[in-house]
Amino acid sequence: MNTPHQLTVFDFFHRNTQMNGPGCALYYNGETRSHLELFDDACRLTCGMAKLNLAAGTRVAVIAKNHPAFFHLLASASALNLCLVLINRRLGEDELAHALDDTTPQVVIYDNEIKDKIGPLIQDRTGIAHSFNLAEDFSTLYASDTQGAIGLADDSDPDLAYIIIHTAAVQGKPRGAVLSQANLILANLQLVHAYGLDNTKAYLNILPLFHIMGVNIGLATLMAGGKNVIMDQFSPQSSLDLIREQNVSMFGSFPPILGRILECIQCQDTPLDLSSLEIVAGLENPETAEQWEAATGSKFWIMYGQTETSGLITFSPIFEAPGSAGRVSPLVRMIVVDDLDNALPAGSVGEILVKGPLVFKGYWNADELNSFTFRNGWHHTGDMGQLDENGYLYFKGRKPEKELIKPGGENVFPAEVEKALVSHEAVDKACVFGVPDAEFGEAIKAVCSLNVGCTVEEKELIAYTGNLIAGFKKPKSIVFVDPLPLTAAGDIDRFAIKEKYTHGQ
Repeated sequence: MNTPHQLTVFDFFHRNTQMNGPGCALYYNGETRSHLELFDDACRLTCGMAKLNLAAGTRVAVIAKNHPAFFHLLASASALNLCLVLINRRLGEDELAHALDDTTPQVVIYDNEIKDKIGPLIQDRTGIAHSFNLAEDFSTLYASDTQGAIGLADDSDPDLAYIIIHTAAVQGKPRGAVLSQANLILANLQLVHAYGLDNTKAYLNILPLFHIMGVNIGLATLMAGGKNVIMDQFSPQSSLDLIREQNVSMFGSFPPILGRILECIQCQDTPLDLSSLEIVAGLENPETAEQWEAATGSKFWIMYGQTETSGLITFSPIFEAPGSAGRVSPLVRMIVVDDLDNALPAGSVGEILVKGPLVFKGYWNADELNSFTFRNGWHHTGDMGQLDENGYLYFKGRKPEKELIKPGGENVFPAEVEKALVSHEAVDKACVFGVPDAEFGEAIKAVCSLNVGCTVEEKELIAYTGNLIAGFKKPKSIVFVDPLPLTAAGDIDRFAIKEKYTHGQ
């Protein structure tokens, strides 16, 4: 491409060598890499991957815990116009198979812990030409020198598909949201500005780098010339140790992360010095956020966003506008509309519509769904909200067709769980929805009717479901009713079921 208008993710890796080369870029398991060393790693991987002769747009699937390789791959994919498919490693085999079949990657990179699960899936798919285990042979992909890497990156096109993350469930199957480098660069630069990130800041990668918020803040910190402190598995005590040892200034959180760290703080024999910590960003109830701020002196920032909006599009300190999800980003045009897409005045509740350079490129191989989502020139989020006169958004739930449950920050679509439940021979119909949960924010509840003459125990059906879909998607509780409430049209009456059973049995 090589035009005077382009700016790529690879460029930020290169820029850091010039602006902050000796500064620490990554810390992982006791080892550090400077920005110079990180760029060298990224260039060696770029040269090595170039030898695979992958065409622009080729998908490269990554299924792993947090690891420095994510950053090397983000740079290499940028340079070579490849598209990273970031897959949640907690998914079940059928879900992993769907992600692979949906995006047809030619390369799969995975960690050793998922080897037994992903190995047979790779062998069954002839389109996968190369696979690498991070603990075994991934290092062989790095070239011995970096000659030519910067030249390769000159052809990078920031508007092509760069990342795919599966999110929206349609007909019980997740769809891949496609993001470009341009999407992510702007999304992350707004965070650099809002959070005051620079080369003195350090971000603790508690959130997984296969989730949009993990990518958001991790890349934003790197783009600011700061340090990423990588955790491959969450531990409250390890988090506290790293915050102190690495002078962490920020991390992202979903329930129950903050609560568990708070419990750990309260169990310490002596007060902890957490003075380096400035910001925690995520979702949390006001009571926990207040306790956190009192215990640490840092600020909790609330937010709203989607994978489809390249991550966060509203954010502010939680008590700046109590009850809100933050103030709308300057890079976003947001309105709230009625069912006919008519804009509503401030204070009205309606669907949240978004327009601007942070809106994703669309769902992978889903033209009909994209036409519906982008109708009338706006991205329809499927979320309900209220905007006040000062630009603060108040989240008001989700539209029925895009209902979503978020246990511990994970996205769970009821249709996925319902499909798994009704596949059991005893189950006739199922209705799945989220209910309040003190530890995880939301829990998954199912109300089911059974086929005539059939029985099944709650624990048995929960375990059965967990064998078909990821463990975090299985119901925490199931209620059996006969019959399941239906509307006059014969459809499951979701409203009546949620009204009766959210706080009921």
